[in-house]
Amino acid sequence: MDETYIKIKGQWRYLYRAVDKEGQTIDFLRTTHRDKKAALRFFKKAVHQHGLPDKVTIDKSGAFFGRAIFRR
Repeated sequence: MDETYIKIKGQWRYLYRAVDKEGQTIDFLRTTHRDKKAALRFFKKAVHQHGLPDKVTIDKSGAFFGRAIFRR
């Protein structure tokens, strides 16, 4: 999972990406606001479509939501 802030046509947007182990993008979500519910829904959708990953790599941004999924 990757999250970044990008400018599209003069507007700032958040971009969430699901990438495979080769670094290829398998799905993405673009939002206007940093929305934890949308990011969690996107993560669950990616897991449902592509299966549970061997590991989830995150950055140190503090936006990590994946732990809640694996606790259930």
